Amino acid sequence: MSTSFLALAGLFLSLSASAAESQPVTSERDTASLVTDSDRIEAGHPFKAGLLLHLKPGWHTYWKNPGDAGEPVNLTVTLSGHLSGKADAIEWPAPERLPEGPLMSYGYTGDVLLPVTITPQAADAQTRDTSVSAHADWLVCAAVCVPEQADFHLDLPTGAVTSSPQSPLFTQSAERQPRPSPFQITITPNGLLTVQGEGLSSQAVRQAWVIPDVAGRIDQVAPQSLTVGQNQMTLRLKPEEGFAEGKSFTGLLELRDAANEKSVLSFNATPVAAASPIPENGWLALVVFAFLGGLILNLMPCVFPVLAMKALAILRLHEDRKHFQSGLAYTAGVLAMFGFLGSLTLALRNTGLSAGWGFQFQSPLFVAGICWLLFAVGLGMLGIFELPVISTGQSVLSRYRGLSGDFLTGLLAVLVATPCTAPFMGAALAGALTAPPMTALGIFLAMGLGLACPYLAITLVPNAGRFLPRPGRWMDIVRQSLAFPMFATCIWLVWVLAQQGGGNLVAVGCAGLLALGFSGWLMNLSRAGGASGRSRPVTLAAVVIALSPVALLPLLSLSSEISTDSVNGAPDGETAFSPERLAALRKDGKPVFVDMTAAWCITCLVNEHVALESPFVQKSFSQHGVTFMKGDWTRKDANITAFLRDHGRDGVPLYVYYPSHAEGRVLPQILTPALIIRAIEEK
Repeated sequence: MSTSFLALAGLFLSLSASAAESQPVTSERDTASLVTDSDRIEAGHPFKAGLLLHLKPGWHTYWKNPGDAGEPVNLTVTLSGHLSGKADAIEWPAPERLPEGPLMSYGYTGDVLLPVTITPQAADAQTRDTSVSAHADWLVCAAVCVPEQADFHLDLPTGAVTSSPQSPLFTQSAERQPRPSPFQITITPNGLLTVQGEGLSSQAVRQAWVIPDVAGRIDQVAPQSLTVGQNQMTLRLKPEEGFAEGKSFTGLLELRDAANEKSVLSFNATPVAAASPIPENGWLALVVFAFLGGLILNLMPCVFPVLAMKALAILRLHEDRKHFQSGLAYTAGVLAMFGFLGSLTLALRNTGLSAGWGFQFQSPLFVAGICWLLFAVGLGMLGIFELPVISTGQSVLSRYRGLSGDFLTGLLAVLVATPCTAPFMGAALAGALTAPPMTALGIFLAMGLGLACPYLAITLVPNAGRFLPRPGRWMDIVRQSLAFPMFATCIWLVWVLAQQGGGNLVAVGCAGLLALGFSGWLMNLSRAGGASGRSRPVTLAAVVIALSPVALLPLLSLSSEISTDSVNGAPDGETAFSPERLAALRKDGKPVFVDMTAAWCITCLVNEHVALESPFVQKSFSQHGVTFMKGDWTRKDANITAFLRDHGRDGVPLYVYYPSHAEGRVLPQILTPALIIRAIEEK
């Protein structure tokens, strides 16, 4: 409420009732009266009457959409006597947003005038005065809510309309009315609000928020992720059950510019079947981002095991004249797996299930399966065994030459790489999951092409093998040494199992590793026995034992459910993420740093060690009173999935810093201490 409005309201409330103001009704919480903008009225000439509320500090009342709690003000004004008329359509001033813990309300504090417009009609010619009567009921809330109601009365003479002493209040109220939006606004079925028009820019729009006209259509407390471009902006809303697809969406759009000046626009968003957050030619930029993200993915830690496989393939270039076909087969495998994962993710999301980049690592069954596969691959690189059931893994590593092995290497490369998120990938993935299906698939394939590009480029070099030493025992030594990155990856995956379900999952995972190791030992015994009949039972036993980890998979699912409670706590110095806790902290004006992470996300772990755990960052958190809130997506969590989507992401990491009394800022996926400290200190 503006200072001038408060001063005017206080002045009029301090005066005795005049012809244009009723006797006030006072309670411990507020003072209410009926006021008009005219001292006289005449037939056919509209005038305004309004409920003037003076709310005491700490109390508020509600807008026409009260939000998640509350009731709107009701006002009915009736004319009788010389003139007649009636009005009950309040011309609502723009409300304030009033966060209340996990809820959001819309209403007014301080002094507010809620006007209606009445057009008098001739009624009783025998009297010259007109009686103005009004009934109002409203709800006022602080720590408790109290319903209030009152009846008001004043008499106005008939004559030429003249402004009353209270008319400046109506002028102030009119200035607070939302302006009709000059922009073109559309909304998609998934809640993406797109605003287009001249004048929109990052300077003109620093913050934005949508207030719906009707409750129940969107989650009113969920973050509304803002993206601003030249002459365009988007807000990602979270639809609720009342969100009617294919119908218009009305409400208010609250904007703040670089100078923190607020403007409020009323809008009626046109529903569209599919709207993209960027122009159509912007999809080319997303394809480029996807390719760059896949290219950089080759440098991320989770791809180290794949680099070992590629190194072995490169060692064969001196003896394989068809190495270009090898590169094409590897690329085909990468593209096939990216296409499969992308299609699966899109299909799951269309059925209403939550799925994002790397979602398969949320399953202990998948983590254990990949761990066992890589362990078998490592044993094969050491030459311990050649079992039919793991010959696929050995062919991947070059035991069996051929294009099928290169293709399988590409498949496994993508599966192992999914826990990492490289720069540029976040925007590309978010764009893919809001794009039409064929466009989305093209973005996923571009990412795969980036991952495969370095190896494909090497195979294009004519006679690349001439740069390598002559074949010899050194190749066996290199091959065996590259088994150890596989084993290191297995250790990390066992640690992921521990984060997902504690000791029970670790025991089951290690039992599978033991079975594979024992199977390899039996296979060595079989080879030592030659081709005699005695070796066949040993070989059969080795095969059966190698397959035995499959029988452990049901135990993984059961153990993860039993051990869920053991991994739900938060370490000292951290606050476990919850939407309610975040809303409460923001309501109290406390700065919050939100870290969305997962135990299987290598990029997240590197950022934690290099940046978030830095003494300089911890000191900055302490000096500025920043609450560090951590969301662990190691296991499926609907609240974290919703938070990621609200911020245009479908995978971790995600870092959002909320300054005191300000909207959140999304930080890059690769962190440095200086970057975090700069974000905290930036005003």
